[in-house]
Amino acid sequence: MTEGRIRDLGDGLIIRHGTSEDADALVRFNKAVHGENEWDEKGLADWTLDLIGGEGPTFEPGDFIIVEDTTTGEIVSTCCLISQTWAYEGIPFKVGRPELVGTKKEYRRRGLVRQQFEILHEWSEDRGELVQVITGIPYYYRLFGYEMALNLQGGRYGFEPNLPTLAEEQEEPFSFRPADDGDISFLMSVYARGCKRQLISAVWDEAQWRYELGGKRKYNINRREIYIIQDQADNPVGVIGIPPIKWGNNSCLTIYEIAPEVSWAAVTPSVARFLWQKGLELAKEQDQPQSAFGFWLGEAHPAYEVIASRLPVVIKPYAYYVRVPHPAKFIKEIAPALEAHLSDSAFANYTGEIKLNFYRDGLLMTFKDGHLEKIKSLSNTELDKPTVNFPPLVFLHLLFGHRNMDELSHIFADCGTRRDENKRLLDTLFPKRSSDIWSIS
Repeated sequence: MTEGRIRDLGDGLIIRHGTSEDADALVRFNKAVHGENEWDEKGLADWTLDLIGGEGPTFEPGDFIIVEDTTTGEIVSTCCLISQTWAYEGIPFKVGRPELVGTKKEYRRRGLVRQQFEILHEWSEDRGELVQVITGIPYYYRLFGYEMALNLQGGRYGFEPNLPTLAEEQEEPFSFRPADDGDISFLMSVYARGCKRQLISAVWDEAQWRYELGGKRKYNINRREIYIIQDQADNPVGVIGIPPIKWGNNSCLTIYEIAPEVSWAAVTPSVARFLWQKGLELAKEQDQPQSAFGFWLGEAHPAYEVIASRLPVVIKPYAYYVRVPHPAKFIKEIAPALEAHLSDSAFANYTGEIKLNFYRDGLLMTFKDGHLEKIKSLSNTELDKPTVNFPPLVFLHLLFGHRNMDELSHIFADCGTRRDENKRLLDTLFPKRSSDIWSIS
C-alpha cells in the first residue's frame, strides 16, 4: 500500500494512509472511541498494535485510513480494511472487512466516514474482493450500502449447577494443552471438517494459523487461546478456542471441533468442565466474576445437541453487515454450488430464466439442463415480468442463507411472487443454512 495523502478535505483535514509511526496515536484513539472498560481497552490496544505492526499475513500499516487535523496533528477519524478469503460451499471468494471505524465526537456529522468508505470500497474493488463485511452498531452501515444479512455469533450458556459432573472416582477422559505450530496440520483438518456444516466459512491457511498461535499480542480482543483436546493416550482428538479476555461473568469458547473418530457426546462434558476451570483462572487474573459458561458457536452446533439441558439460555445471533457491489459477479463465482443445489432437488436439470427485480435494477439468470449458462445485470428499464421481486438489498438475505422466501415475503410485503413454485426454486438455489464465521482480524 502506498503511503501518503489521499484526499484534502479542507479546513485543515486530510485523509492519508496509516504508517507504523501512528501506532501510539491509534491506540489512544481506539481506546477512547471504542473502549467500554479497562479490559476492553486493553484488548483494543493489542488488536490495534497487531494490525499497525504489519506482521499479519493479510494486513499492512497502509491499510489504515486516517483523517488527520493538520492544525493539531491529531487523528480525528479512522478505519481500516482487512482483506481475507471466505468460501461459499467450499468455493473461495475474496472479502474485504472494514473495521475499527470511529470518529471523535466533535468531528462527527461531517461525512468523514462516508469519504473513508468510498476509499475502502475502491481498495476492495482493486483487490478483486467481491464482498465486504463489517461488524457494527445497528443501522449505521446501511448508509453505505450494507445489509445485515448474515449470522454473527450467537450461542448458549449455563451456570455452575448445570456443569456436567464426573462419576465418583472417574478420571477425566480428555485433557487439554495449548496448541503450537506442530499442531497446524491437525488444526486445519478439523477446522475444514467443521466448515462443511456451514454455507459460508472463512479460509484459514497455514500462515493464518501460525499467526494466531504465536504472532498476536496476548490480549488482542480477536485472538483466541487455542487448545488441543487429547484422549488418555495423548492423541489429538479436537480443538477449542477461548477468548483471552473474559466476557463479564461468562467464560466462553468460540471454536470447538473434533476429529471424526470421536463423538461429541463423549468429548463435550470434558470441554465444559475445562472451560469452567479456565474461566476461574481468567476471573482471578482479570478481577471478573465467574457464574456462567458459554458455547458461543453460532445458531447451530453439534455440541448444543449433546448437552442441551446444560446450556438452557439461548442467545440468538446478531448479524454481519454485508455489501455485494456486483451481485452478478458473485453469483457467477459461486455458480457450481448453485448447480449442485439444483441437481439434488426436484428442480434437477432445470431449464429456464429467473428474473430478479430489485426495483432499481435487477438480475437475469439463464439455466439450461441445470447449469447456469448466463447471468446478466438488468437496468431499471428491463424489469418487466419478473420472476420474483426484492426491495433493494433484501436479496442478500437469501443469497447468504440468512432467510428463506417465506420469511422474506412475510417481513416485506413488496417481496415475493404469486407462484409458490418460484419461491421453492429460489429456496433450492439459495438454501437457508446457518453459518458461524470465524473471520480474519
